[in-house]
Amino acid sequence: MSHRSELLANRIEEGSAGLAAFVEGLSDAEWGIPTSPTDRRTVGQIVNHVALVYPIEVDLARAVGGGNAVTDVTWEVVANLNAGHARDHAKVTKADALHLLRKNSREAAVAVRGFTHEQLEQAAPFSLSYGAPVTAQFVIEDHAVRHSWHHLARIRRAVGR
Repeated sequence: MSHRSELLANRIEEGSAGLAAFVEGLSDAEWGIPTSPTDRRTVGQIVNHVALVYPIEVDLARAVGGGNAVTDVTWEVVANLNAGHARDHAKVTKADALHLLRKNSREAAVAVRGFTHEQLEQAAPFSLSYGAPVTAQFVIEDHAVRHSWHHLARIRRAVGR
């Protein structure tokens, strides 16, 4: 484990814990509020979505860390994944979403702690960055770390807190 991988893992855990702490205090009505006029997924669906994609985000970082280009994960693929997830998890409970969030973020943090300095520095073309060669550390920061913070801000705005 490198010092940087430990710091990145800690940030994943911090973001997940912050999201969990905030949504635990939401009412059932707030849990069912759409997160924006353009994204009709509910708060609950979004929390479950964040939880669901941690393994995918870590796998993408592993691929880049291994020097492998990621070319088949496009924003269209992400949109389709999100739409399917929203359909499949329309009635997700707070308990189930929080359980998955804690489990998957913990597993993501463990996986990130296993990245070496060399893997974090490895760059490869990454389709979600329009083919730009980015490092595995960037993929971790821009996806597994940022994702919970991004959605927490959107949830706070949606519920007015």
